[in-house]
Amino acid sequence: MPSTAKAGNALTDVIQPLVEGDGMAATPLPGVSLLCLSRHQVRTPLLYEPSLIIIAQGRKTGYLGDREIHYDPGHYLVQTLPLPFECETYGSPESPLLGISVRLDPALLSEMVTAMGDIGHHSQAPLPMASVAMTEGMQNAVLRLARSLPIQVERSTMGKARIRDVVFEALKGEQGPALRALVLGHGHYSRIVQVLSKLHANVAGEFSVEQLAQQANMSASTFHQHFKQMTRSSPAQYLKRLRLIKAQQLLVQDNHNVNQAAAAVGYRSVSQFSRDYKRYFGEPPLQHRRQEQALRA
Repeated sequence: MPSTAKAGNALTDVIQPLVEGDGMAATPLPGVSLLCLSRHQVRTPLLYEPSLIIIAQGRKTGYLGDREIHYDPGHYLVQTLPLPFECETYGSPESPLLGISVRLDPALLSEMVTAMGDIGHHSQAPLPMASVAMTEGMQNAVLRLARSLPIQVERSTMGKARIRDVVFEALKGEQGPALRALVLGHGHYSRIVQVLSKLHANVAGEFSVEQLAQQANMSASTFHQHFKQMTRSSPAQYLKRLRLIKAQQLLVQDNHNVNQAAAAVGYRSVSQFSRDYKRYFGEPPLQHRRQEQALRA
């Protein structure tokens, strides 16, 4: 699609002068971050907060259970839930991955869904994470948002409106039903969302499948079926991955030691934590932290 390539180039030209190095960096506009990676990153566990990810240059492949999710300048990612998943990133020093992330603010989403009313799109069950083909409307909205970032008067006057434009385009798109379901509820989907919110709010807590199923007002077998359909993992697998990714963030970003990180995410045994961590990330906690910090330096 020539128009997609042209829009991607225009967005790249805007983003490139604004990034200062690899990683995801917040901008002066709350809820908007810029992505940059000047190397190939092998398949790595990640956790995105609910957001829209728009790629200007390079590409990413997400792995959620048996699903592969590709996003690039021709496709944007709609992430409605903070699901642990794995991601491979394609960038290089000559052509780094560049993109923009727009956090999905629940209050804004609720306001916009209510204002839009019923616009259809109910034929398929919502997906918590999916790639959507880029439209001209989304291309233009993201470009206007990016262009406002370096100009203080435009950012402070029109920044929130630019974010609304981007969210509006996503609500009109293929994954609009998943975004709307967060506000309006959608049967089993809505109940699983509530359970996931509880797990994320209390990652160190003790949970049984029976307790979670009761919260969702389902039988244990029905809950397990719908939970796995949405997250592509069992409740026990999901909670373990969530804890390990949260621990990795504490180790790398907040400089916790191994004992502190293990305790903060609910592990009683540090040796068990280290074994699970190595199995998931491929390296022991301390070694992994040193490598990640060296890459970010």
